[in-house]
Amino acid sequence: MYILKFGGSSLSTPDRIRLVAKTVQSYLKEDSVITVLSAFGGVTNDLLLMADLAANSDLTYKEILEKNETRHLDAVRTLIPINEQSGILSQVKTEFNRLETLYEGVFLLNELSDKTLHVISSFGEILSSMIITSYFKSIGTDCLLADSRELIVCKNQNEKVQVNYDKTHANLAGFFKQNEAELYIFPGFIAKNDQGVPSTLGRGGSDFTAAIIGGALNLEKVYIYTDVNGMFTANPTMVPQAYSLKEISYEEAMELSHFGAKVLYPPTLQPLVDKNIEIHIKNTFEPDEPGTLISKSSKKNFRWVTGITHIDSIKLLNMEGSGMVGIPGFSKRFFEVLFLEHINVVLITQASSEHSICVAVKDDEADQAKEALDAAFEVEIQNKKIKPVEIEGDVAIIALVGDRMKSHHGLSGKMFSALGNNNINIRAIAQGSSERNISAVIAKKDVVKSLNTLHEQFFEVPSKEMNLFITGVGNVGSKLLDQLKKQEHYLLNKLRLKVRVLGLSNSRKMYFDENGIDLDNWKQLLEQGEPADKSSFFDSVRQFNLRNSVFVDNTASPEIAGWYKQYLANSISVVTCNKIACADSFENYQHLQDLAREYGASFLYETNVGAGLPIIDTLQNLIASGDRIQKIQAVLSGSLNFVFNNYKAEQPFYDVVETAMKEGYTEPDPKIDLSGVDVARKILILARESGYQLELEDIERDDFLSEESLKSDNNEEFFRILKSDEPHFQKMYQQAAGKNAELKYVAQLENGKAKVGLQEVESQHPFFGLSGSDNIVLFFTDRYPEQPLIVKGAGAGADVTASGIFADIIRTGKK
Repeated sequence: MYILKFGGSSLSTPDRIRLVAKTVQSYLKEDSVITVLSAFGGVTNDLLLMADLAANSDLTYKEILEKNETRHLDAVRTLIPINEQSGILSQVKTEFNRLETLYEGVFLLNELSDKTLHVISSFGEILSSMIITSYFKSIGTDCLLADSRELIVCKNQNEKVQVNYDKTHANLAGFFKQNEAELYIFPGFIAKNDQGVPSTLGRGGSDFTAAIIGGALNLEKVYIYTDVNGMFTANPTMVPQAYSLKEISYEEAMELSHFGAKVLYPPTLQPLVDKNIEIHIKNTFEPDEPGTLISKSSKKNFRWVTGITHIDSIKLLNMEGSGMVGIPGFSKRFFEVLFLEHINVVLITQASSEHSICVAVKDDEADQAKEALDAAFEVEIQNKKIKPVEIEGDVAIIALVGDRMKSHHGLSGKMFSALGNNNINIRAIAQGSSERNISAVIAKKDVVKSLNTLHEQFFEVPSKEMNLFITGVGNVGSKLLDQLKKQEHYLLNKLRLKVRVLGLSNSRKMYFDENGIDLDNWKQLLEQGEPADKSSFFDSVRQFNLRNSVFVDNTASPEIAGWYKQYLANSISVVTCNKIACADSFENYQHLQDLAREYGASFLYETNVGAGLPIIDTLQNLIASGDRIQKIQAVLSGSLNFVFNNYKAEQPFYDVVETAMKEGYTEPDPKIDLSGVDVARKILILARESGYQLELEDIERDDFLSEESLKSDNNEEFFRILKSDEPHFQKMYQQAAGKNAELKYVAQLENGKAKVGLQEVESQHPFFGLSGSDNIVLFFTDRYPEQPLIVKGAGAGADVTASGIFADIIRTGKK
């Protein structure tokens, strides 16, 4: 004999009921079948809602009642041949008349007793079982409908269901001895108490009904059919990478179901464990999927951790004070108070100093618990020996579960380290003596982030998911997106980095997609976005609250640079080619560094100096390894190098500058490059990385432009003045050419002093012959005093700048 339970989602439409019948018939080919049925999907919720509305004198319950009656009558008319409908239609209408009478009584009295609520909530299973029994009979199945209320006996104690197994087993044995059928149908969830009054087994009790019957008959296995492929490593609605577990133990199933895994009602295991009856959770809609087998031992589960789960409707109660220390029986008094109030404690933690105790209880029981505890310890509180109980809300419990955890060292450390690295604060910790469960209390807002972080740590192929939020999609930004798209598979397969772009912004629009933006169509999607706003962009990134989030700034905007501290303070890494922040006051520069360290975020700005060249990284590695910087000499402006490499006094200077601007080598305002401000910012950053607390005004700057041109208000005026200053530029060039030298704009740092300016570089110098837009940096250090360490290469251009940003993103991911 087989026993199959079908949940409400499996019975929500006539088509699904036909699918259930097909599944049942496949088992009937081998043996007789017991089928336990829930109410049609959503009906029990409606029954309880209507009861609440009626008790509060809200007549809208009648509309919901009419909708439900129509739904059930329509199911009859769809499933059963017209010539067989009259009997079952009459039965359904009779049940709805009874239900209407109950609601009218509740409405008139404005009172809803527990007894009445039990009766009302049982109608869903009664109706579904009546209709589906008629359907099976209509398709020729020898079918018998049992009344679970006459067979399953329980007593409700403090809202907890306790089954009288002796009476129930006797009733069931007698029923099956007296009744023979091919198919038995039992309404789930419903029962009666010792006084013969209708009762229920609790929400989700249809699973329990199946387990009670399976245990009473000593069946080999109980099948639970639902709408998912068994129990999962985590909640798949919160963790997209979660997958179904092929096999788990009773104990693991108990832990997972207690902590909110909705697939299995927690008491279901009670009647089956002692008899070693297996439970097989299957998917009604994917019957060929293996599902999850729950048995005495999970032989096929080789993972240390079986699942990750959570409870999010809790509050913490904290009691502390010197009056607790060394007082025998204090904990007994504490928990006895909660016991007498019928309050279940979900989690307990107490410091070894005995100075405090912390417990977690359900949200709706916290105020009652505080009131009772404060009353019980009133004397101690008045004498200042103990503080009144404090309630902490907006918290959740997250737990690792697994039988094999006790055999493996360091799991707790990995769990707490993974959470800490993602700035998830742990409020309390508890671990059972069986070491099958490690629980931590965290902020409720961090639940999704925590589940995904721990799932990545313990279950996924060693890879790291990175979530990018990019502002600035012009020359550099668009090249970066192209590179990310091109390297997607390489990053995943070779570096184990799954990089997703979840947010994009330019000066006009911003667009978000929690599943990742399609990089083939990002331009069109961005145009469909909402108006750009820096504050709203930050709020959206923060509300995503995803692990490994990175804000990428491809702009030169001072306003955007001003937001870095907010991102870092929320553990969101920052990768930027915008040098404004690092060239701002030393106090701000240091504050950003401190925030990154404090909140476990990365703050990377390699492209601030030399585009994609590893200049800052090389400098940081030299210092980290114990070397000391003696002197830095550098050509740090690709745009100025391009200009002076192409200016031969044959083509006017302003014309060369205009070409550089059109080809993207300069800022939109070329005066920034030609004034040397950009180079001054770069040598300032290198000075600070070398350990000097310099400000921008400390950088000595030797201007080669006329004062008039530096004061120009716009590009048109600037180029007009450059044109009139042509004799000045020709003279500079001729002087250098006469010495067989080249003009280079050079930055220097030595003995804590920095300067920038145009220099004549002779042929024996490393800067001589530096072509195109190349940059070059000479590091003279204690280890490289005579022959400097040289970094040289392309120092300007959208492609190389984007590649430098890309490299910083990868560095963030490999942290």
